[in-house]
Amino acid sequence: MRVVLAEDHFLLRDGLIRLLGAYGHEVVAAVDTGTGLLDALGREQPDVAVVDVRLPPDFTDEGLRAVLAARAENPELPVLLLSQYVEPLYARELLATGGRGVGYLLKDRVTHGAQFLDAIERVAAGGTAMDPEVVSRLLARTERDASVGSLSPREREVLELVAQGRSNAGVAQALYVTEKAVAKHIGNIFTKLGLLPADTDNRRVLAVLAHLAHLDQ
Repeated sequence: MRVVLAEDHFLLRDGLIRLLGAYGHEVVAAVDTGTGLLDALGREQPDVAVVDVRLPPDFTDEGLRAVLAARAENPELPVLLLSQYVEPLYARELLATGGRGVGYLLKDRVTHGAQFLDAIERVAAGGTAMDPEVVSRLLARTERDASVGSLSPREREVLELVAQGRSNAGVAQALYVTEKAVAKHIGNIFTKLGLLPADTDNRRVLAVLAHLAHLDQ
């Protein structure tokens, strides 16, 4: 697939180009500013954008703002955000753009090649890949809400795995339970959170995270 990469750290940018190339993906543009990112996205029309949240000159949220502007023009643009720290606000703002194909990973995950490649391929295919630490923080910060607080420990485990983008089979494998048991837990979670089950894993994840983000505002 064709990738636009926005990362200001030379060694990480070079490493990502090499990693993606080794697995048959083409980095069609590698930039280090938000302005350069917007230009590259408009010019290249990539299959996915991998973007550092903080870019020059201010190193605050230039990458995120560029992504939000790009998705305002094309809500279906798949984007995987990278961040040095856990910032649930970034995840909320990205999810608020709607559409399909969104991800948010801590940069530590990039050192685990298999996890990073799985995330970028999932996002490019229209799925969701949320960092486990970000999901945990969203859940922890919304614990005060009665509906979230009503979840059992097992349901919270299932919700965290679902929000990371795992399928029912993936959740079952992680928890050593049957898919039937997972489906039952998910049904209970949707009931307690006041959400209706969606037709696809991606819509389900977006609904759950959007609901949690709304509670956290």
